[in-house]
Amino acid sequence: MAQNINSAIDPRSGFCRSNSTFYSKRKPIPLAKNDSLDVTTFISSRAHHGKVAFIDAGTGRQLTFSELWRAVDSVATCLSDMGIRKGHVVLLLSPNSIYFPVVCLSVMSLGAIITTTNPLNTAAEIGKQISDSKPVLAFTIPQLLPKLAGSTIPIVLLDDHAISNASQAKIVTTLHQMMKTEPSGSRVRDRVNQDDTATLLYSSGTTGASKGVVSSHRNLIAMVQTVLNRFSLQEEERFICTVPMFHIYGLVAFATGLLASGSTVIVLSKFEMHDMLSTIEKYRATYLPLVPPILVAMVNAADQIRKKYDLSSLHSALSGGAPLSKEVIEGFLDKYPTVKILQGYGLTESTGIGASTDSLEESRKYGTAGMLSPSMEAKIVDPDSGKALTVNQTGELWLRGPSIMKGYFSNPEATASTLDSEGWLKTGDICYIDDDGFIFVVDRLKELIKYKGYQQVPPAELEALLLTHPEIFDAAVIPFPDKEVGQFPMAYVVRKTGCNLSETAVMDFVARQVAPYKRIRKVAFVSSIPKNPSGKILRKDLIKLATSKL
Repeated sequence: MAQNINSAIDPRSGFCRSNSTFYSKRKPIPLAKNDSLDVTTFISSRAHHGKVAFIDAGTGRQLTFSELWRAVDSVATCLSDMGIRKGHVVLLLSPNSIYFPVVCLSVMSLGAIITTTNPLNTAAEIGKQISDSKPVLAFTIPQLLPKLAGSTIPIVLLDDHAISNASQAKIVTTLHQMMKTEPSGSRVRDRVNQDDTATLLYSSGTTGASKGVVSSHRNLIAMVQTVLNRFSLQEEERFICTVPMFHIYGLVAFATGLLASGSTVIVLSKFEMHDMLSTIEKYRATYLPLVPPILVAMVNAADQIRKKYDLSSLHSALSGGAPLSKEVIEGFLDKYPTVKILQGYGLTESTGIGASTDSLEESRKYGTAGMLSPSMEAKIVDPDSGKALTVNQTGELWLRGPSIMKGYFSNPEATASTLDSEGWLKTGDICYIDDDGFIFVVDRLKELIKYKGYQQVPPAELEALLLTHPEIFDAAVIPFPDKEVGQFPMAYVVRKTGCNLSETAVMDFVARQVAPYKRIRKVAFVSSIPKNPSGKILRKDLIKLATSKL
């Protein structure tokens, strides 16, 4: 930052009048200087005294750091022998497991690209992602093989026990076989640069269909630095992994970021409240990352929970996905007085980084998404005029920094409408930044429905599906607020003349074709869908209509 900019920055809000930019008040992260560096090498070369990297909560199986890095080396050797090279895409379709990070780190160490997908997605939804990203190899578990049945990709099984009944698919080996291989120092390794692509995670972005978010090694290294900076962790910290590793939140924290600190990650293969609580007690976990609905459930059932489980080891709960209200924060602190709440805000497009509250005092700025992460800059822009605004003015949040994606995969139009020529990412969130530099998310410019905080449901996808029903003339889908899951999809439907389609029939029609979190859970029949002159659905009007009756 030039000297004259420095002098123009308000130290309290971080706002610079001369260029209408907000600068982070946090200490900047040290960026890796060496251009020829991949994120796996960066993480594995960090010094710490941690012993155990991962514990499987279900089986108690552990991976020490030395076993982890040896496994990564062995798997990378095998991938290289199979012809996997820089730029090749490898698909990982699996629930959380201690082997998930082994696959990610091995693939990225070769300069190949990891793409993950939600195990709840249907075979058709996964098929779309495959035809878009064109993976040359897939890792999955036996139970999920049917979801890859329509594809000809060679498959590596993450599980040894089920080769016999899986012969119908193109199984080439198992991860455990690969892990037994002697790592070879002489394998073919392409030179990997920080600007090369590391991950291809699918996100709905600010609108419509799912798109591949291209993140570089530089993006991921900046994210790891931010995680290390934020927590200044001790080696004896133990994190419970409740969030999915296929999602940016899980991938950032558990498959990569925390490894560099020497902390231990205890992995739950799926979220279940009792499993989570008994695991905290059994392994004396210190950090609990979660999404708001889990936090709300912990407040509501606090009396039974405290009678049944010993959570005394826990000192921090990390919440992401949506800002927490005053009632939830104070309710939680009242029931769990020794646990502090920290919050984070980020997008797949920003490698999970954006803003955070790093102390209880900061979290008590109720409703905030936090202060800008280190080395991150922000603008608040009027969505109509494109003018950059100042402190306490509401507009679209734009972010720029070392963790912002390279763009959307082979989708120049979507990239151009989300990233401008100066590297600003348009988040689609309507926000303001207050006098102290805290960001508040007021509304969403983008239309995504956020189910349980991290499952994204694009209304356009469900609307397109509804319009394929022979008795539906028109349809609109909106987020409907719900205490348990945050938001769920609700449909407004215009029936064709003379048809008497029922609510249940509409819900069943959609449920048969989409992942469970995308199901429509409420239907209202209307005579027409409100639209603007250019034919865009006026969702705001429908949301008002739906919520006015609450």
